[in-house]
Amino acid sequence: MNETPKDLARRPAWPTSVSRPVVTPIQPSVVYSSPDPDGLDAQYKDGSGFTYAREGHPNASVLAEKIDGLEGVGGGIITGSGMSAVGAVFLGVLKAGDHVIGADQLYGRTLRLMTEDLPKFGVETTLADPTDANAIAAAIQPNTRMIVVEVVSNPTIRIADMDGIAALCKERGILLMVDNTFTTPRSYLPFEHGADIVIHSVTKLLAGHSDATLGYAVARDPELMTKINVANVTWGLTPSPFDCWLAERGMQSFELRYDRAEATATALSAALAGLAGITKVLHPSRPDHPDHNRAAQVLGNRPGNMMSFEVAGGRAAANALTRAAPDLPFAPTLGDVGTTLSHPASSSHRALTEEGRATLGMSEGFFRVSVGLEDPELLIRELTHAIAESQKA
Repeated sequence: MNETPKDLARRPAWPTSVSRPVVTPIQPSVVYSSPDPDGLDAQYKDGSGFTYAREGHPNASVLAEKIDGLEGVGGGIITGSGMSAVGAVFLGVLKAGDHVIGADQLYGRTLRLMTEDLPKFGVETTLADPTDANAIAAAIQPNTRMIVVEVVSNPTIRIADMDGIAALCKERGILLMVDNTFTTPRSYLPFEHGADIVIHSVTKLLAGHSDATLGYAVARDPELMTKINVANVTWGLTPSPFDCWLAERGMQSFELRYDRAEATATALSAALAGLAGITKVLHPSRPDHPDHNRAAQVLGNRPGNMMSFEVAGGRAAANALTRAAPDLPFAPTLGDVGTTLSHPASSSHRALTEEGRATLGMSEGFFRVSVGLEDPELLIRELTHAIAESQKA
C-alpha cells in the first residue's frame, strides 16, 4: 500500500542511521507499541522489550546496568528516589508478622519508615547499635526476617561491624540489607561481604549534581529480586527517564569525583581538628575516630568524602557558623560536586527528641559535611573563618 505524507505523519518512526549516537538518547515515551497480541504475550513471558513506562523504560535499564557493574551483580532496578528503593524492598520482601532490625543510626527517613510506618502493616521493628554485633544479636527474634544497616552511619560517621553482622545473618538465615549510599562501590562492595540486598540513593554520590532524584535496589537472589521489582511496579515507584539520563551522565565522572572529594575530606578533617571551638571531628581517616581500627579493616584506604564535626556553643553557634559561610550551601543533601553543610538537629533527625539525638552523639552544634570538589585550601579557609565566627556568638 502506498502511504501519503499524511499517513506517515500519523505513524511517526524513529529515523534510521548507519551511525549511532555517542550520548544515550532520552526516551520519555510512556507506552510502547507491540506488533500483535502474541508478540505482547511473548514480551511479558520472557521480559523482552518495553510495554509501559511504569514497568520499565530504556533510560532506567541503561542506568541500572551501569550501577550493576559497579556492585558486581545483575538485575538491579532504578526507582524514583532513595526512599522508594527502601520502600520497594520492604514492600516486596516483608509481610505481617515479620520482624526487622535496623541500625539505630540510619538515615532519618528510613528510621521513620521503620518505627512509624512498618508497624502499621504488622511488621515489628527493633533498633540496635550496628557497631556492636552482640547488640544486634541480642535484638534477634524467632521471626526476624531482615537486618538493615549502613556501613558508615548517617550522620555520625560510625562504622558498622559488617563482618559480625553478616556472620549472624548467615548463621540465622536472616536477610542482610545494606544501604551503600555513603560508601558507594568505590569504597565497599556489600555482596563480597555477605549482603543479600543493596540499595542506593542514586541522587547522591552516584549522580552527583543535585539535579536528579533516583534510587536503586538489587538482590543477590533472582527470586527475591523479582518480588522487589513487582512491588516497585505495583506501587508505581517509577523513575523519570530524564532523571535517569542525568544520572547516567553524572556517573561518567563518578570515580574522579569520589577520589577528589575523599582526599579533600581527609585534609579538611585534619585541619579542623585543631581549631578553637571544635569539640570533635569525625572522619574514618582520623586515628581518634572511635571506630578507626574497624574503618581500616572494612574500608581499607577509602575513608570517603563524608565527615562530621561539632562546635561548642549549641544552636547559637550553629546559626553563626552557617551565616558566616554563605558560599557553602546549608542544605540537607550530600554527594554534590560542591560541599554542603547539614545540621541533623534541624533537618534529618529533627523528629528525635533532644535526648535521643544526644544518645546518638548529635548536639545542636553538630554538623555533617558532604565534601565536594572545591580547592582544599579555599574550603579550609572558609570553614576556619566560619568556626571562629561561631565562637563569638
